[in-house]
Amino acid sequence: MDSELPQRLLLYDGECGLCDRFVQWVLEQDEAGLFHFAPLQGETATRLRENLEIPDGLDTAVLVESGVVHLRSGAVLRVLGALSAPWSWFSLLRVFPRFLTDPMYRVVARIRHRLLGGRDSCRLSGVGESGRFLP
Repeated sequence: MDSELPQRLLLYDGECGLCDRFVQWVLEQDEAGLFHFAPLQGETATRLRENLEIPDGLDTAVLVESGVVHLRSGAVLRVLGALSAPWSWFSLLRVFPRFLTDPMYRVVARIRHRLLGGRDSCRLSGVGESGRFLP
């Protein structure tokens, strides 16, 4: 695995409007700068797939946290858990097994392009976000 990998890397569908909104929201809430981001369509995700169990599809949020891969609802709940209250309270939902939480995630993933549309290209980092987005 890449030794220069950030401690918390969120891989997301870079062409999904809902995914982009979630990334924007995390950036706003993440005052400590804990998270880095990379599109699932990018070089970083491609390189990580060589060594980690990361699905090829674009419908799965992936959090790589200290080298451990978290998928779907597990990824989202771990992201929320790292943020300040009240968002961190949602991480309490991790007590439910993934066979209960992942189906809800999959429903949203299936209709995500209808909810907020898509993007023509992957997001580029803005002012003050330098270094938080990987290719």
